[in-house]
Amino acid sequence: MQTGKINVQTENIFPIIKKFLYSDHEIFLRELIANAVDASTKLKTLSSLDKVKDELGDLTIEVIIDKENKTLTIKDRGIGMTAEEIDKYINQIAFSGAEEFVKKFKNKTEVEQGGLIGHFGLGFYSSFMVSDKVEIKTKTFKKGAGTKAVRWECDGSPEYTIEETEKSDRGTEIVLYINEESNEFLEDHRILGLLNKYCKFLPVPIRFGNEKSWEKSETEKDEKGEPKEIEVEKPRIINNSNPLWKQKPTELKDEDYKSFYHELYPATFEDPLFNIHLNVDYPFNLTGVLFFPKVKKNFEMQRDKIQLYCNQVFVTDSVEGIVPDFLTLLHGVIDSPDIPLNVSRSYLQSDSNVKKISGHIMKKVADKLEELFKNNREEFEKKWDDIKVFIEYGIVSETKFFDRAEKFCLLKNSDDKYFTFEEYKNLIKENQTDKDGNLVFIYTSNPEDQHSYVQNARERGYDILVLDGPIDNHFVNTLEQKFEKSHFVRVDAEVADKLINKAESLPSRLSEEQTKQLTEIFEQQLNKAVYHISVENLGENDLPVTVTQPEFMRRMKDMSAMGGGQYSFMGNMPDSYNLVLNSNHKLMNQLLETDDQEAKTKTIKQLIDLALLSQNLLKGEALTGFIKRSLDIIG
Repeated sequence: MQTGKINVQTENIFPIIKKFLYSDHEIFLRELIANAVDASTKLKTLSSLDKVKDELGDLTIEVIIDKENKTLTIKDRGIGMTAEEIDKYINQIAFSGAEEFVKKFKNKTEVEQGGLIGHFGLGFYSSFMVSDKVEIKTKTFKKGAGTKAVRWECDGSPEYTIEETEKSDRGTEIVLYINEESNEFLEDHRILGLLNKYCKFLPVPIRFGNEKSWEKSETEKDEKGEPKEIEVEKPRIINNSNPLWKQKPTELKDEDYKSFYHELYPATFEDPLFNIHLNVDYPFNLTGVLFFPKVKKNFEMQRDKIQLYCNQVFVTDSVEGIVPDFLTLLHGVIDSPDIPLNVSRSYLQSDSNVKKISGHIMKKVADKLEELFKNNREEFEKKWDDIKVFIEYGIVSETKFFDRAEKFCLLKNSDDKYFTFEEYKNLIKENQTDKDGNLVFIYTSNPEDQHSYVQNARERGYDILVLDGPIDNHFVNTLEQKFEKSHFVRVDAEVADKLINKAESLPSRLSEEQTKQLTEIFEQQLNKAVYHISVENLGENDLPVTVTQPEFMRRMKDMSAMGGGQYSFMGNMPDSYNLVLNSNHKLMNQLLETDDQEAKTKTIKQLIDLALLSQNLLKGEALTGFIKRSLDIIG
């Protein structure tokens, strides 16, 4: 038996490793299984080069819990190690990395250190975060002298022992003697959860105990002579070792992609709209499949659905800052050996390879959308309402994406017709250009609530866009910056005749003095801090009183409510509305001419309340008063 002292001078290295090796201790299982997969993969590579004399046989990796002895074992049939290799790879290289780690991070906080350990080659030593003692039993695949099985043991101090042992088969067993604080890792459900999280698509089969299922018997029959359903117990294989993203797209069908989507997201019942299969080998290696889900209005809930892998080892599903923000609305898998496995997200975000991958994925997404639009516009339009939030978000957040998306981004009008940006500009050019030559895009954010405003605008021959999505305020703002000589105005921002500022204007039936009187009698019934009265010369058939909300202030407040950054200061500002009086409506003359003060007040209140009702601004006591007054008028 050989004993020795690990090549470090820091006596308290293991407490430091236990505290700071990873911010999340559960990572140890991923690290040890990744090592077992590496050992198995290396053996297959050597076998293909005719350097392995024995048959490969079953390479399944086993994870075994022994509650009685409080051990967790990870067992592989890979290349194994000799005593010399254990000394080199376990005692020297890893611990020299540990010493470097201690020197660099000893006085820093756990937050700073969590996840950075990948730089030091210490994956195996993550086992000491949860163990009082770790044992290695290993036998190399090599033949000849010096190839006997060996056993290595360390109890978390710089002391270790290494000795020959009996082991019939090649490969390595890592036995963890779980400490009291980590008893959770002796529970089947905890280990099963971790295996499903980190190891679901590793390229070597992984077994964790057995599972029961019901199958039709080949020998037993029921009363009807049909094969009998019997309960059988089979090895529980955790992973799909040949996931769809590693296969050739030419050999896959739509049903294969849908099936894989539901394998990734078993709680999701809807099929994806379509997918993009990524397969790149230059200037970096990247495979994966991205799915376009039906993006709900509460699209924030859709995040954390892209799973990031490194050689089929799960890294993270929190990819904000790693890929462009709007791409986080997609679902699927990205796998690249160029993504560092054991580093913090802040490191990933600054890694040059990750940035290149991010830019390439954005390009592939744009390519796919443009292809779908060009090949079958009709089908693309049918999917538009489900994907528009995603595309609009990309346009708002990424300039490079806008440059591509303006070819296939659609605008929908109140007749449910779809237009590209250029098509729509040509449609409204003649009738919706103001006196300064600016194109005016008129839109509704709620066709139901703003129905009367939409109708009034349509009667003027205006076309109305429907922009009712969760980020359309930001989208409109972006388009105004991108389109030359254009602006957007919501259909209730002005009375219909004033939505587009044209040179001509109707004359007023009221004198200047009458206009002043009219303003004063209405002001008596209003909160002047919220409502600003203006008198406009409209058509005699237009409404006598209309409530509008100025476009700029309303849009900035809406953007502030969504987290508008530079507009956040507007979040606490009160709403502001215009109460527009139609000087040419016959009721205005009647109000000025009547001497019945009670009837005048009742009529003014009724006109104001009708206007407020059209904007859903009449509530509570005011609504109750309006209903009673309406009944009095009818009676």
